Amino acid sequence: MEEDRGQDARAPRERTDGNVFRSYNYVGTKETAAYLFNDWSNSFNINGYKNRFIWDVVGIDFGISAIVNMFTGAWDVINDVFISALVDNTRSRLGKFRPYLILFQVPLSLIGVLYWLLPYFFPNTAVTYLPKLVFYFLSGVITETAGTFTDVARSGYMSTITPNPNERVRLITLAELLTGYMGEDMPSFILGILYDFVTTGRWKVQLRSIYVSMGAGCAAVSCAFTLWFFTVSRERVPQTIERPDFRQGFLAIVRNYPVLLMALSDFFGNFAFGMSERDYWIDVHGADTMINSSLAVAGLVSGPVGSISYAFVAPLRKRFSSKALWVGADIWGDMVCLAFFLAGIINDNYRKLKPMLVVYGFREIFAKLLFGVNKVINADLWNEAMDYCEWKSGYRMEATTGVAKSLVLKLQNVVKNSVFQLMMKKIGYVQGLRIGTQSEKTKRWEFILCAIMPTITGALGIVPKLFWPIDRKKRAQMYYELSERRNSMVSDYMGSLDLPR
Repeated sequence: MEEDRGQDARAPRERTDGNVFRSYNYVGTKETAAYLFNDWSNSFNINGYKNRFIWDVVGIDFGISAIVNMFTGAWDVINDVFISALVDNTRSRLGKFRPYLILFQVPLSLIGVLYWLLPYFFPNTAVTYLPKLVFYFLSGVITETAGTFTDVARSGYMSTITPNPNERVRLITLAELLTGYMGEDMPSFILGILYDFVTTGRWKVQLRSIYVSMGAGCAAVSCAFTLWFFTVSRERVPQTIERPDFRQGFLAIVRNYPVLLMALSDFFGNFAFGMSERDYWIDVHGADTMINSSLAVAGLVSGPVGSISYAFVAPLRKRFSSKALWVGADIWGDMVCLAFFLAGIINDNYRKLKPMLVVYGFREIFAKLLFGVNKVINADLWNEAMDYCEWKSGYRMEATTGVAKSLVLKLQNVVKNSVFQLMMKKIGYVQGLRIGTQSEKTKRWEFILCAIMPTITGALGIVPKLFWPIDRKKRAQMYYELSERRNSMVSDYMGSLDLPR
């Protein structure tokens, strides 16, 4: 009889595709709403215009900026190791990650405001003015340090708010789908229109005033909603009582095959090198045109397509494996980018505004067809890889493992960012010129660097994805055994307490 009952207990694994959590959700309505607003607040910023802010408003020499990026990037790599170990060894009543998210969110937002105040602290100064460069350097170092605490804690926290993999996918899908309708891109949209009005002479206002007001306002709104989420949410995946050796987190990169593949994919993909497409549009077409407003209109049609694409996630996940979707979305994106480049380079169309706006609109439509799948799969596979680590090793080290995976990428970025600053000089980019007056050679290189160079240089990132090892059967077994192990862990802990009866 005992043997029969044991087999009956395992039977649901076959009947429900191995998902022992299918009928139980942990995250309530209030916490779900907070989750959505937190995701929305993460994109509620004007960071897409940071290059134009530094080039057109603050004025930092490209060569000096390259040196500053090298130092701040190196410091970021060093402090990651110590901060991730500290986070992973934290055990408190607030949880493992929440203390850092709550304590550092407000200071980080204040530092962000100081960044946008740079042109007020140092108005009309040369691109090599020393006090301005020192302030720029120090703000970069402080921001990197505080940002590491929140980034490391945030990435681990999002994988622990529910042990239910289906509920996790539901939250990710809801967030990615609905936050667009909640206006997460609105700051960039508004700033783009204001930027057009100022640079085309239609509005006699200084750009620095627009940047400061919008930068500070976005920081305040984002901070408020993020703090709300961290306050009302909970960590529900149990951690081991013992504090793990931080070396285990680094070794997880090699010992746990899914993490290794994701690390290799990121490494090869991170060779993608180029410049922001926004800078191409502004420098080539922005002289007398409301270019940011035109791009917003041209991309309007793709918005609903991106939303509809989330409806494909569930049926595609049933029909295809995570590996097939992960690889397929990557290939589709590369093909769309290649078509955009070819349409622009033929007959020098990249210099012609109307044809390029049409091509841009179609590119956005085709790119958005798999937008939802790409967003959900990428986020869920990382969480799945963290569960795989727990399944194989018996412990979770989200912070250290995440940092270990990103260390090489950050070292790459240090070199890439510095090389980019020097490259801008090499292609003849002249700082301080009126918008749209760069040389024709420079404009051509800007199009190449944004349209095709990232696709070519990052193409190898797809290769490790072809070897993803977690198929449907292994995934079912993993989550079944994890649920039993976690329940046993909690029962053993409760049994060890000397509670009054």
